[in-house]
Amino acid sequence: MSILVPRDKLIEMYSIMVLIRAFEDRAHELFAAGKLPGFVHLYAGEEAVAVGVISNLVKGDYITSTHRGHGHCIAMGCDIKGMMAELYGKRTGICKGKGGSMHIADFEIGMLGANGIVGAGVPLAVGAALALKYRSPGNVAVAFFGDGAMNQGCVMEALNVATIWKLPIVFTVEDNQYAISMRSMAPTKLQPRVATARSFAERAVGFGITAVTVDGMDVLAVYEAAKAAIERARRGEGPSLLDCKTYRYYGHFEGDPMVYRSREEIEEWRKRDPIRLFKERLIRMGVATEHELEALREKALKEVEEAVSRAEEDPYPEPSEAYTDVFTDPYY
Repeated sequence: MSILVPRDKLIEMYSIMVLIRAFEDRAHELFAAGKLPGFVHLYAGEEAVAVGVISNLVKGDYITSTHRGHGHCIAMGCDIKGMMAELYGKRTGICKGKGGSMHIADFEIGMLGANGIVGAGVPLAVGAALALKYRSPGNVAVAFFGDGAMNQGCVMEALNVATIWKLPIVFTVEDNQYAISMRSMAPTKLQPRVATARSFAERAVGFGITAVTVDGMDVLAVYEAAKAAIERARRGEGPSLLDCKTYRYYGHFEGDPMVYRSREEIEEWRKRDPIRLFKERLIRMGVATEHELEALREKALKEVEEAVSRAEEDPYPEPSEAYTDVFTDPYY
């Protein structure tokens, strides 16, 4: 690591990573028990990307997310009690129980929303970056999206516009190796190579965008790459793209049988668990002891259990609230 990160920042980053993991592991259990309605896509295994990038952001910055957005929400500062209530569909949810897992948002802290449409958050982030360029120079937008989204036309258009207008935005690809149940960018009989570019970073260079491939299981590697990209955007030097190689531990969605990958493959990736790697590094660096880091994990588990307890007791929205907080006339 070629940059110095203050101890308090390192501890904060670890705390957020274990909170994301605790939230996702508990959501996995709750869905299996039939307590959560709707679709749920979990972020466990990818914590280093959200935390590494968002730890560089400040007040006034924006992010857009994906259908797998819990990690981005927590790293950005969304209230986990409100998030858990949202997963339950309760009135006290962060979006009043109407958004569910795939549509959590909190505009006040710059979280412009998770999005159930693949790639749809990317042009929204470009719009936010355009607004920032004129209204709040020095602030930036970050678009999180997956490897599957790199084949969406709207994403290609967003990359092009961001370059032409030299927008303050960082495109962050979370390449978790799978586009649903197929290998990302893998030249197989079922999925021929989707582009002549050898990587997502190389494809971005074709748009004139500064791009780098990053080990998405190493939070400090992500932090350093994101820091450079975000500082570049703040200086008005235009967009960048981070191609983060990571891995999701659970299926594409909860209930996914995962027949398309082997147990051995999952175990190999879990050997490079981003939280364990970071924990070992913090101990080696003398930043914290194993006891101190375990206390942070226990604190995260307790916070999540408190969120679950409250969510289970909270009320559902009234049917009469169905047409509130919408932007179009329901009778049109």
